[in-house]
Amino acid sequence: MQKLSDLRVRSSVSLPSPESLRKEIDKTKQQREFIAKSRDEIHRVLTREDKRLLVIVGPCSIHDVELGKEYARKIKNLSGELEDRMLILMRVYFEKPRTTVGWKGLIMDPYLNGSCEIPEGLKIARKFLDEVTAMGIPAATEFVDPITPQYISDFVSWAAIGARTTESQTHRQMASGLSMPVGFKNSTEGNLTPAINAILAATQSQTFLGIGPDGMASAVTTDGNPDCHAILRGGIHGPNYQKKEVDETVLRLAEKNVSTAVMVDCSHDNSSKDIRKYGEVLNEVLNQVAGGNDSIIGVMIESNLNEGSQSLAEDRKLLKTGISITDPCIGWEETEQVLRKAYQRLACRF
Repeated sequence: MQKLSDLRVRSSVSLPSPESLRKEIDKTKQQREFIAKSRDEIHRVLTREDKRLLVIVGPCSIHDVELGKEYARKIKNLSGELEDRMLILMRVYFEKPRTTVGWKGLIMDPYLNGSCEIPEGLKIARKFLDEVTAMGIPAATEFVDPITPQYISDFVSWAAIGARTTESQTHRQMASGLSMPVGFKNSTEGNLTPAINAILAATQSQTFLGIGPDGMASAVTTDGNPDCHAILRGGIHGPNYQKKEVDETVLRLAEKNVSTAVMVDCSHDNSSKDIRKYGEVLNEVLNQVAGGNDSIIGVMIESNLNEGSQSLAEDRKLLKTGISITDPCIGWEETEQVLRKAYQRLACRF
């Protein structure tokens, strides 16, 4: 008989069910209360009931969990000092969207060698989130594959939909059912319309194909996610964090009757991926806050133990400690400096 299916599929490995992995790495009562509380605090920031600045800071991607935990301990100590003016979440990004090819993140390739041991990657990611939230640090991540949330989302306090996937119907539907606040980035071209349309779609009830806790294919119907907002990250034509662009964004959001809460990404095209400019972007955003703009509810900053980025070498022993293998990050010393300065600038909100 002529075979017509899976002609180009090399292998297919069964995944554990989300429910089984959740039971294997479960949350304590304290973690449940902490995650629920942090999500509510973010909601209150989005609605301006809480005047603190939401700060999503951390590595572009997690590629070494031990170094990730070292960074988490530093964030925990700093956030405790600044928490009355800032709500600080750690970037815990396990999935990396790719324009063409490349390392797609810890979940997809946990051993950084192309073996793509996804079942192990899911377990490592969930365990890392378990340890971070146990420290008392809210976790922020980007969801790329629509199946991933079933395995880790119960540990996540805030999620992003990236510039490459904001226009995707699949991701808008997924976001409509997520249990935490979600930020949608403008497109890689810098176009805000896809993000606005995504917010409109994600706040509505959706029915789509997904998987259930048992791992079986399901028809999923959601209630819609009311806690969605826009993220400005610049585009190929330049940055969009200046007052003119932010004001225009707020106006366009208001015209569509959606949340006017805006987050500014200090990295990516807003800084041309130049780490020397991250602080400049943040300073301009804080100027707008000082000028009375309460629609700016948060910022994103890519930060690691050490500054810069490095290529993923074939010999993993050649990787330098605490340096990103994806986008460049500022180092911890500068991170601490810019956040302390921002804390002082935020006095005007209180």
